[in-house]
Amino acid sequence: MLKIYNTLTRKKEKFIPRVKGKIGMYVCGMTVYDYCHVGHARVMVVFDTVARYFRYVGYDLTYVRNVTDIDDKIIARAFENGEDIAQLTERFIDAMHEDERALLVLPPDQEPKATQSIESIVNMITVLIDKGLAYVGNNGDVFYAVTKFKGYGKLSGKNLDDLQAGERVDVDLAKQNPMDFVLWKMAKVNEPAWESPWGLGRPGWHIECSAMSTCCLGNHFDIHGGGMDLQFPHHENEIAQSEGATGETFVNVWMHNGFVRINEEKMSKSLGNFFTVREVLKLYKPEIIRFFILSSHYRSPLNYSDEQLKDAGTALKRLYTALRGVVMVERLEADLNTLNASESIVFENAKVSSTGFEAKFKEAMDDDFNTPVALAVLFDLARELNKVKDSEPLVADVLAVTLVELGGLLGLLQDDPELFLKSGTAESDAGADELIDKLVQDRLDAKQAKHWALADSIRDNLKAQGVIVEDAPNGTSTWRRVN
Repeated sequence: MLKIYNTLTRKKEKFIPRVKGKIGMYVCGMTVYDYCHVGHARVMVVFDTVARYFRYVGYDLTYVRNVTDIDDKIIARAFENGEDIAQLTERFIDAMHEDERALLVLPPDQEPKATQSIESIVNMITVLIDKGLAYVGNNGDVFYAVTKFKGYGKLSGKNLDDLQAGERVDVDLAKQNPMDFVLWKMAKVNEPAWESPWGLGRPGWHIECSAMSTCCLGNHFDIHGGGMDLQFPHHENEIAQSEGATGETFVNVWMHNGFVRINEEKMSKSLGNFFTVREVLKLYKPEIIRFFILSSHYRSPLNYSDEQLKDAGTALKRLYTALRGVVMVERLEADLNTLNASESIVFENAKVSSTGFEAKFKEAMDDDFNTPVALAVLFDLARELNKVKDSEPLVADVLAVTLVELGGLLGLLQDDPELFLKSGTAESDAGADELIDKLVQDRLDAKQAKHWALADSIRDNLKAQGVIVEDAPNGTSTWRRVN
């Protein structure tokens, strides 16, 4: 039984979908005024992995991840650049999709944009005003009256009285209460604006997600996800808006991934301590970045460093090294048609062994998507594969296919092992592989001529350049990079 930690109840719970066999999941996406950083990549990869696993176990999933394409930061950046706002946001949406594809993140089923959801936003605000939960301030902006919603604070565990007394809030004479938040902002000069019953204006950030999520998934759906920094006030405000407007429970399970940290500080654009995805992709392969993200449990902090990424690369290469020379699905399928009685027994035993690894993998993922333990299962499987790859090729093929299939559920092991182990980073010299191939052949020629000192010298020089030469029993050699 799948268990998920629910931020709302602060405990792991058995996951029971609202409708048997179906899941609706909404994840807060990017505000598109700059390139995605590694913190954004974590949200993408974590919930992509969750989505992959839901589908693997048979759920009919509708995965929605929105785009915020209008807010103060976007307007400020467009003004700073002297750029049209629509051009700015489309440019960074395209960049976001490029980063997403690079990290092997599958696209969500729906990707609504705030600017395309204005009608739904206006309708929800109208309902909130009619119910007495929102009001027009004396500056023309529309605000949500937090004291009118009895459940305010239930997600974050914050008490409204304590918030008012203990937290610094901006003084805004237009508000009835300093904790009230804006739903609709009146238009300013040279800013984009839309028609509304309260005049030209644009939506506040929080109302966008309430409108987009309920329009795509209904008033009440299964899972809402996002970064831990969104728990308060963004997700708290979403609950107040959505439940206030519909009178229904908004979301059953709230999932929040932990921060990415640099020097013990949260990685964020506001702090200026971030690395963009495309900067990191110049130094590390996409699967290494993805492995690094999944090597920590999604709710735990993730400490970014070159050392951690290099360790991830080394670990991933161990898996690819195990697969080298044995991932031959076509050969496996052909073998099944020609097996004799003894071979059939070997094959069935191999299937039983691989099924055991699948069960352990599933047990890890059923425990609140515990990807570090799931990765440990892959390494156990790789060790078993290494034991039999030379002596029992049929068993090796079965285990290899299982390793690739389970790795695929994490978005890993999707490359050809030979290519992965030989290729460098995006910055690598395209001609380097040919030179290494030549040096490896020169070493083989030297060994055949019994020029041992020359052969050793070539091997040592390659090792110093981060290339490991591996000799096979049949007299051939292969090579792989170590960084």
